[in-house]
Amino acid sequence: MSAEVVHAVIAEQVKQLKLPGVGRSYQELARQAGDAGWGFPEFLRGVLDEELRSREQHVAAARLREARFPDVKTLDQIDWNALSGVSRPKIAELTTCGFIDKAEDVIIAGPVGTGKTHLAIALGVEATRRRYRVAFFRAADLVRELFEARDTRTLGRLHRRVQRASLLVIDELGFVPFDRTGGELLFNLLSQRHERRSTLVTTNLAFSEWVSVLGDEKLTTALLDRLAHRAHILTTKGESYRTRKQRSKG
Repeated sequence: MSAEVVHAVIAEQVKQLKLPGVGRSYQELARQAGDAGWGFPEFLRGVLDEELRSREQHVAAARLREARFPDVKTLDQIDWNALSGVSRPKIAELTTCGFIDKAEDVIIAGPVGTGKTHLAIALGVEATRRRYRVAFFRAADLVRELFEARDTRTLGRLHRRVQRASLLVIDELGFVPFDRTGGELLFNLLSQRHERRSTLVTTNLAFSEWVSVLGDEKLTTALLDRLAHRAHILTTKGESYRTRKQRSKG
């Protein structure tokens, strides 16, 4: 059997067995095995390593799509000189995603335009790379979806979808106030996640100002009690990035 026929047969077999990593790597690994004098076990291990790596990359790509980030931001893109008030070693600790394994929360607070959303998305992207399920919502959009689900009697389905996410990112809490019902819907969702799944919240408000968004002091106290119980709290400082950029053009 000629080499061309062998490769064609192997290509069809890896397609049927759904082994794309093997299909892409076996020829190069076979050449390396011949040059280095590998035995068959070493060659087989190399091929299987490539297949595992291929599957991990495929899952990570799927997790990234499922997260529905508005933009893909990474930690490599952060201007650490401009990101004031945040400890770089603390960010490095969070990128290990150990807080997700422990079902701990993260709160990133600070003025508008100081990098909170970028940082939240970057941590979420890192989680997808590690194949965690992530769900991203702007706070106002999440509350709107909760209202719509309640009205269409699909609230339980929405809760189950959100609860599947190992990390829920809620961005821009504080930009749009909710009425009491909206606050209750959000509280119920986050209460279900408490100590079971991780939630990351970005906000431009101090904790004392959250009542202006949630509409009820007792509800706000109860929510903060849950979120801050085992939370990593980061505080960004400084001038808005967009303001600095505009001034630099002047």
